[in-house]
Amino acid sequence: MEANAAKRKEPRKALRVKVISMGNAEVGKSCIIKRYCEKRFVPKYLATIGIDYGVTKVQIRDREIKVNIFDMAGHPFFYEVRNEFYKDTQGVLLVYDVGSKESFEALDSWLAEMRRELGPHASLDSVVFAVCANKVDAGKLRVVDESEGRLWAESRGFLYWETSAQSGEGIQEMFQNFYSAIVEVCENGGKRPAGGSGISFTREQADAIRRIRNSKDSWDMLGLKPGASREEVTRAWPCCCTPPRAWALKPRMAQNPCPKPQNSHGNPRIP
Repeated sequence: MEANAAKRKEPRKALRVKVISMGNAEVGKSCIIKRYCEKRFVPKYLATIGIDYGVTKVQIRDREIKVNIFDMAGHPFFYEVRNEFYKDTQGVLLVYDVGSKESFEALDSWLAEMRRELGPHASLDSVVFAVCANKVDAGKLRVVDESEGRLWAESRGFLYWETSAQSGEGIQEMFQNFYSAIVEVCENGGKRPAGGSGISFTREQADAIRRIRNSKDSWDMLGLKPGASREEVTRAWPCCCTPPRAWALKPRMAQNPCPKPQNSHGNPRIP
């Protein structure tokens, strides 16, 4: 009995994980890591040359985690260096600058690069992604709003956090949740636990919300051409009936909802 009790009290073996950072140059990847590990912000921009490597220990619940962090340079020039570091990754910090639309639109390219380097038979299902909408202290200079970034991340099953390496906003919480998710996947045999992916939108819902966000008029909001029949309008109408959270992404839609058939020809009345 005493031997069994002593065995139960033995500390669990430390878990080693590999984390990489991805994103365009100057989005603040290194600053986010430095803010978390060293609790400080370096205002002077120093470009990462190839790869920066660091090790940190964190405690997640009753488990010690030894995290190997590979901070990858975002400039295309260093592609031949960073392409060797995608393999055996458990977690990815995918960072963009909320003041740079280009860095946000490049996220798909970064995912494509990782898939390409891992090979056609590799799966990203066991990798935890944390999308960091960085530099939220930008204020009026912000061009990518939270709803747009959150929609992109959550429709792919990724974590999403608003962060500021300068002020420290969201950094601690993001890393704690990020590491917790990695531990869950590792303890679940490399598979995401049921209900643990954080998905809030299906792909169909995400596509519908994007169409609504970018619509020019009520016809475009429904994905129809002017003069569509009553049946076409009726079929398209349910696509706009998204969850309450999705309605919050597009306040003007709630104020000016898609038109239902109003006239004798079965065409919608355009407000």
